[in-house]
Amino acid sequence: MEKKSKFKFETSAIRTQMERSSFSEHSAPLHLTSSFVFEDAEEMRASFAEEKERNIYSRFSNPNTSEFIQKVTQMEEAEDGVAFASGMGAVFASFATFLNTGDHVLSARAVFGSTHALFTKYLPKWGIDTTYFAVDAIDSLENLIQPNTKCIYVESPTNPGVDILDLEALGKFAKKHQILFIVDNCFATPYLQQPIRFGADLVIHSATKLMDGQGRVLGGITVGKRELIRELYLFARNTGASLSPFNAWVLSKSLETLAVRVDRHCDSALIIAEKLEKHPQVNWVKYPFLPSHPQHALALKQMKKGGNIISFEVKGGLDSGRKFINKIQLCSLSANLGDSRSIITHPSSTTHSKLSETEQLEVGITPGMIRLSVGLEHNEDIWNDLNKALHA
Repeated sequence: MEKKSKFKFETSAIRTQMERSSFSEHSAPLHLTSSFVFEDAEEMRASFAEEKERNIYSRFSNPNTSEFIQKVTQMEEAEDGVAFASGMGAVFASFATFLNTGDHVLSARAVFGSTHALFTKYLPKWGIDTTYFAVDAIDSLENLIQPNTKCIYVESPTNPGVDILDLEALGKFAKKHQILFIVDNCFATPYLQQPIRFGADLVIHSATKLMDGQGRVLGGITVGKRELIRELYLFARNTGASLSPFNAWVLSKSLETLAVRVDRHCDSALIIAEKLEKHPQVNWVKYPFLPSHPQHALALKQMKKGGNIISFEVKGGLDSGRKFINKIQLCSLSANLGDSRSIITHPSSTTHSKLSETEQLEVGITPGMIRLSVGLEHNEDIWNDLNKALHA
């Protein structure tokens, strides 16, 4: 694998490629093979004994997954990484690798619905407890930490309320108490934010979202310190949640355009957020780079731009929210985000529907709340669609 980390972010994303084959291809080829062959018994023995670094079996490693991992580790300024079949595969494996029976997790209350299910339904089966804290109550952590606390887990920006957490303060807290600090950086992407700079030990992405950017494939990745990634790799290798070579190839190619795409996403999102904030049919708007955002100053400190996700509330509650969604013509009604196509979602009845009404309100999800993933269409077309639906 060619080392290109001396270059700027955009150049590294394009010029980090696997070594060319005897065919001298310009674009990295697909390696659609389940296994790899050996010259003799000794090479096979040495490879399985890990005395020699090489590809053995695509559940362990593959040239395409290796290229994808190297690109993301460079982007995040991490030491190493492991690729997974999905973002939730990366989340679960990161917990399962480092948590044991009797351990305790501190997590921001605002997390993705499936992550909440892990904390409340599945990890307790193995004797692992979780305590939630409010995104604006980091000062309360000293009162919440327990002798068996093993890690602290956050998303920033959060899903779907786009709240911002103070990563530097959390990093210092984790270091003080010698616990793992894990950050889901999916909404920001490594182009806008590198949590490792603020003290994160592990950084997780659902590559399905902005990394792919076109709603084509599933993928996930965790990057971080080499000694931690080694343990995570062994778990992934033995449990099988590996990323397919084809999806890795698609994602690695997608990373070549990540910066230019995310720039466009963010620029359009800010324009639309400003217009939504002035609309008479909208109660409130949350977007990190709006001055009205509660953690606006923190967003400016941690992020290059505000991302592509806007949350807002339509006046009239649940019924008005549904009517608004039913009047949408251009934007897609889908549970995905980070697509080239703009996507509208009603979190209360979709992505976070498994939360109780009280739990939804605790993370800022109101019945009339809408999550908008701003795509790459012209911002005037996106706005016209929203504006007509709001007036209707």
